[in-house]
Amino acid sequence: MLKSLDLTGRVAVVIGGTSGLGQAIALGLAEAGADVVASGRRESLVREMCGRITSSGRRSLTATVDVRERESVIVFCDLVLKNFGEVHVLVNAAGVMSRKPTLEVTEAEWQATFDANATGALRTCQAFYGALSASGRGRVVNIVSLNSFVSLKQVAAYAASKSALLSLTRSLAVEWAASGVNVNAIAPGVFRTDLNRKLLDETERGRELLMRTPMKRFGNAEEIVGAAVLLASDAASFITGQCIVVDGGFLASGVNR
Repeated sequence: MLKSLDLTGRVAVVIGGTSGLGQAIALGLAEAGADVVASGRRESLVREMCGRITSSGRRSLTATVDVRERESVIVFCDLVLKNFGEVHVLVNAAGVMSRKPTLEVTEAEWQATFDANATGALRTCQAFYGALSASGRGRVVNIVSLNSFVSLKQVAAYAASKSALLSLTRSLAVEWAASGVNVNAIAPGVFRTDLNRKLLDETERGRELLMRTPMKRFGNAEEIVGAAVLLASDAASFITGQCIVVDGGFLASGVNR
């Protein structure tokens, strides 16, 4: 079983892999043995992650990508394949979120959220499908959200886009199963990051999120890695179309006090 979790010899691409949970996943896949390309829009962060991965003894590549632009995705995919020749794992961790009353959300804002969170993942999946299929054991891991299942106040566009991404995960799993490509998702609960630390620690919203988490704490970024390594590995050879929720019990909970 431990051998089936070994990713040695695999090439993994992590979109949105330069910060937050995406960064933790990229580093975790490298620790499990994979060569990892962790990418995003900001070259400085991409370069930093490339250095961290190569310093661990794995191969990597400094290449930026903007999932909102199909041409950027295609160029990025071609560059990865030129340097590595193959791709076994694709992780879609890029995303945007803004909090705003739904009555005030413009159509442009709504569309921009979908473009980054759902359509962006579609673009990367389409671009890398050929390589994933050719590998004979391709893996796609989409990072969805608690908002794919339940509503959190004033993030309707984000919730709808992440629900769409979960639906896309299931659809691709059905379509691509015969091609040897497994498509799954991970739904993180509430994890403390540099971006949300103030919200979680200093607001009523943060205190409510903590109250609704039965483990009575927020997640640490490293705690998402196990699910990602599992879904990227041979241990998940018969798992497709599923979503692993890593949330400290949030979705299972009813009344907590």
